[in-house]
Amino acid sequence: MTESVWLRDDRPRRGAPPLTRERIVGEAVALLDDEGVGRLTMRRLAERLGTGSTTLYWHVETKDDVLELALDAVFGDVAVPEGGAGWRADVIDLMSGWRRAMLDHPWSAAVLGGRPLLGPNVLARTDFLYATLASTGLAGTRLAAAAYAVANYVIGSALMQVGAESHAGSAAAGHLARSRDLYPALAEHGHLDAGDWDAAFAQGLDHLLDGIGAAGS
Repeated sequence: MTESVWLRDDRPRRGAPPLTRERIVGEAVALLDDEGVGRLTMRRLAERLGTGSTTLYWHVETKDDVLELALDAVFGDVAVPEGGAGWRADVIDLMSGWRRAMLDHPWSAAVLGGRPLLGPNVLARTDFLYATLASTGLAGTRLAAAAYAVANYVIGSALMQVGAESHAGSAAAGHLARSRDLYPALAEHGHLDAGDWDAAFAQGLDHLLDGIGAAGS
């Protein structure tokens, strides 16, 4: 992968064609929402913007640039809690918003892997998460591990739900029912594909925060 777009200086704007990065990102998010990652190309994006690829390349160098910028825009939809409700309530509020943003933009969770996520929106929310978890008494690598666990739980839960909803959930349930002798625990206790995603997410996050609270006390 090329160097992150967030680590490069912006090109000088003197004489730049009349197209803004903000407009490019907005159209890229719309394209990804409408058509998915597979349809995102620089040519396709330029067509939707009503411009040429040369003009587009003035502002963004690669498709990876566009994806990084679009991801950060999605994170910008996540409200940062005002604070004061207690560390646990603030983490639940932030992570629930994070999950909702990814479900509203189903492509986002799938393209997170391998990207540095250095945009201002994601860094501001990650900083809030660290500061909130630090109030439990955690610090250093223990704090980083707690933040890592919570963030990756949210990403993983969104990936699972998007994957299940893009395929036939009932077909998966039927497969497990027919294979109950091979997977007795799943047959007995159920599977997330057939359950309440919101409730399962909330309960799983509670389990994580129980452990984090105990570790920090």
